[in-house]
Amino acid sequence: MKLIKSYFIIIFFTLFTTPFFGQVKGIGLPDVRNYKRNEYKGGTQNWNIGQDKNGNLYFANNNGLLQFDGSSWRKYPLPNLTSVRCLKIDDSGKIYVGGYNEFGYFQPNEKGKLKYTSLAKRVDKSKIKIIDFIWKIHTLNNQTIFQSFARAYIFKDGKLTILKAPKRFQFSFVVSNKLYFQDIEKGILEYRNGKLYALPNTTSLNNTEVWGMYALNKNKTLIITLEKGLFIYENNTVKPWNTEANNFVKKNNSLGGVTIKNNFIVLNSVLDGIAICDFDGKIIQHINRKKGLQNNTVLTSFIDNKNNLWLGLDNGIAFINEGSPFTYFGFSYDISTVYASVIHQGNLYVATNQGVFYHAWNGSFKEDTFKLVEGTTAQSWNVQIIDNELICSNNRGALVIKGGRVTNTIDSKGYFGFKNIPNRPGFFIGSNYDGFAIFQKTSAGLIYKNQVIGFDKSSNSFELDKSFLWLKKDESIYRMSLSNDLTTFSSIKKIDRLTPQYKNIGSIQKIDNQLYFQTNNHFYKYSQEQDLFYEDKNLSKLFKNIPNINALSEDSQSNLWYAFDESIGVLMKRNKYYTNIVAPFSNLTGNLVNNYLSVNTIDSKNIFIGLTDGLAHYDSELLNNYVTKPKAFIRSFSFPGDTIVLGNNQNKIENIRIPYSSNHVRFTFSSPTYENLENVEFSYQLEPFDDKWSNWSTISIKEYTNLREGDYKMNVKVRNSYGIQSEPSTLLFTVSPPWYRHFLALIIYFVLIIIGIYVISNRIKMKIRKNKYYETIEQRRLYLEKESKIRQEQYDLEKEIEKLKNDKLQIKILAKDKELVNNSLQVVKKNKILNGIIHKLKEIDVEALDDSTKFQVSKLNKSIVKEVNTDKSWKDLEKHIKNVHFEFLKRLKEKYPTISPRELDLSTYLLMNMSTKEIAEIMNISTGGVELARYRLRKKLGLNKKENLIGFLMSI
Repeated sequence: MKLIKSYFIIIFFTLFTTPFFGQVKGIGLPDVRNYKRNEYKGGTQNWNIGQDKNGNLYFANNNGLLQFDGSSWRKYPLPNLTSVRCLKIDDSGKIYVGGYNEFGYFQPNEKGKLKYTSLAKRVDKSKIKIIDFIWKIHTLNNQTIFQSFARAYIFKDGKLTILKAPKRFQFSFVVSNKLYFQDIEKGILEYRNGKLYALPNTTSLNNTEVWGMYALNKNKTLIITLEKGLFIYENNTVKPWNTEANNFVKKNNSLGGVTIKNNFIVLNSVLDGIAICDFDGKIIQHINRKKGLQNNTVLTSFIDNKNNLWLGLDNGIAFINEGSPFTYFGFSYDISTVYASVIHQGNLYVATNQGVFYHAWNGSFKEDTFKLVEGTTAQSWNVQIIDNELICSNNRGALVIKGGRVTNTIDSKGYFGFKNIPNRPGFFIGSNYDGFAIFQKTSAGLIYKNQVIGFDKSSNSFELDKSFLWLKKDESIYRMSLSNDLTTFSSIKKIDRLTPQYKNIGSIQKIDNQLYFQTNNHFYKYSQEQDLFYEDKNLSKLFKNIPNINALSEDSQSNLWYAFDESIGVLMKRNKYYTNIVAPFSNLTGNLVNNYLSVNTIDSKNIFIGLTDGLAHYDSELLNNYVTKPKAFIRSFSFPGDTIVLGNNQNKIENIRIPYSSNHVRFTFSSPTYENLENVEFSYQLEPFDDKWSNWSTISIKEYTNLREGDYKMNVKVRNSYGIQSEPSTLLFTVSPPWYRHFLALIIYFVLIIIGIYVISNRIKMKIRKNKYYETIEQRRLYLEKESKIRQEQYDLEKEIEKLKNDKLQIKILAKDKELVNNSLQVVKKNKILNGIIHKLKEIDVEALDDSTKFQVSKLNKSIVKEVNTDKSWKDLEKHIKNVHFEFLKRLKEKYPTISPRELDLSTYLLMNMSTKEIAEIMNISTGGVELARYRLRKKLGLNKKENLIGFLMSI
């Protein structure tokens, strides 16, 4: 086996092969994607579709013109906000549109934005008050024709001329570069050289609306009517086209259609979706709401540049991937997860999780669904042909199928599959839920012989060679030897690794009738003589550049199908060489049945692949440009204040310069690739800002902030769902420097620096001269300041000395005051004693005394009274007490301004720790009066009963 560089081969075929003819498959349904109005943000009805040279799609919508670039939708309303009923894109890129009382064209301006130019304004409103709806637009012979019911407006060389309808136009069509109108009275008319010429014998169509005309060959034209069916115009006669397609149109009404590469015709219907027929009128494909469309009323159909079909619906838009070699049998065919498929006696059988279903292989797949084989309603793991018998490996057992039902249950255990036993003709082994069982072919059919004893593990992955049965379970394999009577396993060995280098076993399979063991894409054979595994270098080399596979199967054409991750690929064998094909199968990624690689190759045009939601049909010979190199576009370039739109067929915009204040830029990307949009990825690089390309991502927006001034180059590339990358698309732009870093600003800065140096130099010289003068002045000032400071210090010293003297004197005075207070207190005590003596003298009975004694006592009493009355010690005491406690009395008065002089005296006495009796004597009041005075003082000072009055006074 020889390896060909598979990726180069597949890219060559997919990129450079062009289709010679369009192809519509009659087996299965193509992939259908619906776009709802909440996605495209427009109205419900879509009347017409077009595509520009860059691949952007346009839709004539109830709310205006819609544009779709593969990444985003844009809407362009008409000036009068009416619906757009038709559109046409000419070679120059102008998008002509027509609506109610309005027609004209959109064209990109110098910044790429689509701007509308109205041609309806050129119509003389004094002659034509109502233009009505424009239903059709045609570009032919350098002129553009806008057709309404009453007239046609012909725009050529900047001038607008009018063609009146003989009675009333219905619709118009271009067939083989000829323009035809249907008039309700004159029939079908051909427009030549500014005049209308009636086609003979077409007035028979006056009682119906013609919605389409298509050339079947040089002399035969197909005419599609709304409700009367299909007609052929040939040799100047009109006759019904009595075909299967005609019956469809009569039943469902038609709104025209489109041809696919002059091989097939798409018929739009009012009631039942679309039907695609060949040029003989045989319906090849029928797609309606049941088969995937969101709406059954199809207003228009369009074939894009990839031969895919777009439908404008009464409510929404649909994309049908007709260019794909894949079609599908899914929910509309009543089948679910498929584990195996096979063709037997003219029927296609599929094993599913719900049972076995079948469909006539030679019959039509357009309408009817698969039928359930009676008796198989359960998990069905496999369906195989064993010695001309159809056997189903079912959860209910091994079932024989004939005539659409189960005719025999060979064994009631659940089975995974069957294989023949080498060198034992007529014997087969089946893998069941309890291990393995032996079956034998007899004249009565396949019969159950026995369960093989000794091993009870089960799996669907097992193979047999001449000596052993090999079973793969988890990541290990078991090698087992059957006894001669096929009743037991004589030996069982578990193998966890094939070589010391690789531990786990990925798969076991037979290729060209030889058994291979695969691990990490390395393939090994087993040598029984040497009891070892040895690598097949040639086969391993085939899988060198392929991701690690987990399953491999050889089909009937010797192609090698492999599964990796959740994807599938194939090494197609052509003349002993293999070509690796992966890209077309990327659509199936994630839909394959885990651990069940189900590929049934009938021939190169009919390959069935089991999926989790049905069955895929693959035609490997289908010529198409299905996988082409995509194109990447920088769709828009935005910065504060403006947006530049690219990819609208305008001339390339160069020398984009933005101010520094707008250095926050935003790019949007697009690629007019409409297959599997969810898998389309972008990568970008802004030079010189980014050092490398970004990681692939589905995000089509990128922003950069605070870019410095300079020249930039934005690169973007796209990778479609098949892994094919586009060429980079580039955009050059320049961020201007801020005004303060502009070249002129730098020159100004230089001049200002020179001037500044000159000015500063002169100022320095002046400063030096001034400094010398000021230095002299400063020295004089410092001398005077020092002299003044010395004088001030001398004065302060004298003041300090005087203050010390005053303080000393004050201390002496205070000391004298204290001494005087003490003396005064002594005098007070003396007076108290003298008063006591006076009282004692008064108590003496002087009458009992003699005169001399009486005189002496009287004289003594008077002398003592005189001493007491003339003593001024108390006033001196008060004066000196106030002098001694002046600061205390001052603080107390400041803190309690309402305190009375009497209370101040009491506070002073209490501070001196005088007793109540002493205070009473000094203040000349009773002891009760002192207690009352103390109470009032406490109240004025705000003291409670527990607080000590003397302590409080000492704290002030």
